[in-house]
Amino acid sequence: MDRRSFLRASTVGAGAAAASTLAAPVYAQGKRTLTMVTSWPRGFAVLDDAASYLEKFVGELSDGNLTIEKKAPGELVGAFEVFDAVSSGQADMYHAADYYFIGQHPGYAYFTAVPFGGTAQEMVNWYYHGGGQELHDELGAIFNLKGLMAGNSGSQSGGWFRNEINSADDFNGLKFRMPGLGGQVLGKLGASVQNIPGGELYQALSSGALDGLEWVGPMADERAGFQEVAKIYYTAGFHEPGSALSANVNLDVWNDLTPQQQAILNYASMATTHYQLAETLANNGAALARLQAQGVKTLQFSDDVWDAFGAASKEVMDENMNDELFAKIRNSFEESLATSASWINKSDGFYVQQRVRVLGQ
Repeated sequence: MDRRSFLRASTVGAGAAAASTLAAPVYAQGKRTLTMVTSWPRGFAVLDDAASYLEKFVGELSDGNLTIEKKAPGELVGAFEVFDAVSSGQADMYHAADYYFIGQHPGYAYFTAVPFGGTAQEMVNWYYHGGGQELHDELGAIFNLKGLMAGNSGSQSGGWFRNEINSADDFNGLKFRMPGLGGQVLGKLGASVQNIPGGELYQALSSGALDGLEWVGPMADERAGFQEVAKIYYTAGFHEPGSALSANVNLDVWNDLTPQQQAILNYASMATTHYQLAETLANNGAALARLQAQGVKTLQFSDDVWDAFGAASKEVMDENMNDELFAKIRNSFEESLATSASWINKSDGFYVQQRVRVLGQ
């Protein structure tokens, strides 16, 4: 008897099973555990926080009938091996930043962040109300994946450096860690760009294997300890203005879940995104103050450096437009961004400027 037939038979024969002295198998009782491989070492602020909240919320919403078993890098597969593990069915789902996988398809960048892309609010606007979720599904179907947004880091910092960046020329030859299309932009400026898993970054920076790196923001960066080995911190970056995190489920596993289980994963992912983002933004200010108290110098890139970022970003984005699906995703994203920005700039953006001017905060 195949598994679906067994489940139907178990449901029909529920009364008889109740009379049996033998307990029915856990799976037949409707319980399910999903193995989730992640790209985050345990305890990593913001990123592993999001994975942990997803694990927690799914268990609570299902009353324990659907649970997630979270695996850190190395416990089943490596940090950058999670995509292939879930696509092939070695694991049920992964939690990561999808721009790690632009080698599979450049369109995956949009489901984390792209240069000069959307803020966290603009990301969720597009994803839930501008066609982003449907495009995530269309892209994922190529790789046997069902995508869900499950977290957001908010605006990420420009990065940690040993020396100040006074012009775009200072990136030439710089050994710098930046994943995604943002890394390709720095490559256009002459940087030697590397994509190193988060758990290896502190050692790489302290040893000199890296001259600089970007990670997340004050809360996560402080916990990673980068302030111990670098003292120049650029607080605004072009590359990730609102970086989404993703929970991708093996598509065969997803289709085998009940509609209720699918709904639980969907709503738990939404809750994770908003709860974790709020936690991150609520703690970044205090973390930044502590970093400054430890001698960290906070700076902003000059306008000419921002202009160089912009010119190189356009080159990188245009280079991928020969891919039909990338072009479709980009056009959808930019249409949503224009619509969102037309109101945000005239409302929230202007209001914050006036609040700072009038009240100083």
